[in-house]
Order: sequence, then C-alpha cells, then structure tokens
Amino acid sequence: MKKLTYFFTALSLLLVTLPSSVAAMCPLCTVAVAGGLGLSRWLGIDDTISGIWVGGIIISSSFWFINWLTAKKPKWNVDSYQLVIVLAFYILVLGPLYYYDIIGHPFNTIFGIDKLIFGTALGSLGFLGGSWIDKKVRKAKGKQLFNYQKVVFPVGTLAILSLGLYFLLPYLATISF
Repeated sequence: MKKLTYFFTALSLLLVTLPSSVAAMCPLCTVAVAGGLGLSRWLGIDDTISGIWVGGIIISSSFWFINWLTAKKPKWNVDSYQLVIVLAFYILVLGPLYYYDIIGHPFNTIFGIDKLIFGTALGSLGFLGGSWIDKKVRKAKGKQLFNYQKVVFPVGTLAILSLGLYFLLPYLATISF
C-alpha cells in the first residue's frame, strides 16, 4: 500500500509541474483531493470518509480529462461523450477496489450500502456542488472573491462533508435497515 501511495504522490507532483491550459477542473484541485484521500487512508479513517475523497477525485479527474481532450482534439465532439468518460473513470477506480475485495465486504456497510460506495456518491455530489457554488458566486459577483476560490469551494465542500461524517458516523452506525 505504501508503494502505491508513493507512486500516486509522485505522479500527482509530476502532473502539477506539467504546463496545461486553463480547465474547468484545475490540476491543483485534483492534486488537493488526491492528497486528502491519501492522508485519510494513511490515518485509518473510516471508508465512508475516504469515499468522499474518492468521489471528489473521480469527478475532478474525469472533468480534467474531458477538458484536456477538448483542447487537444478540437475536431472531436467530446461533449457527446462526457457521460461515457465519467462512467469510465468510475469503473477504472471502483473496478479494482471491487476486484481486490475492498468494496463489497458485508460488514462494511452504512444504510445497507458499502461505505466506500456511499462515500464516493456523497463526495461526487459534494464536489459538483462546490464547483456549482463557485460558478454561481463568480457569476453573481462578476469575479472571484479570493485567490484559489476555484479550488477552495470544491475541496472545502469535501472537507466539510468529511468532518460532518466524522462526528456523525458513531450515531449513524447504530441505525440499521
């Protein structure tokens, strides 16, 4: 597990240093989410909270890839394949987790759903919500309110969800269906 963490950390640092065009999901945001995920797994935090960061990294990475494809291959109609690309990223991330029995353990559930899957769905929605709030604030104010707002809103949303679940999980674990 440590080798995998070191690999993804090195890959993230490499990707940050490569020049890129302005994208809807910036590389810094993706690396921030990846760092949060690595930190939560290293600290042994519950899979629901780790799943929040998995969902955020999947959404961020897939949108980043869509923007990269749009810039590199303008002749392609990438817009009509966005859903397929996002689903492919979910399969690429969650498929190996299922294959290696990280997802699917019968005692690792919340509300009858696997904790990692539940957290991933919540994190995906949270990341999208944070990005949506950023766009609405920019539109209303006509500019950004502070530097790195585009990063702070989605990553802040994931952090708020993580903290909220951290304190709620002991109570939620007693509820069963």
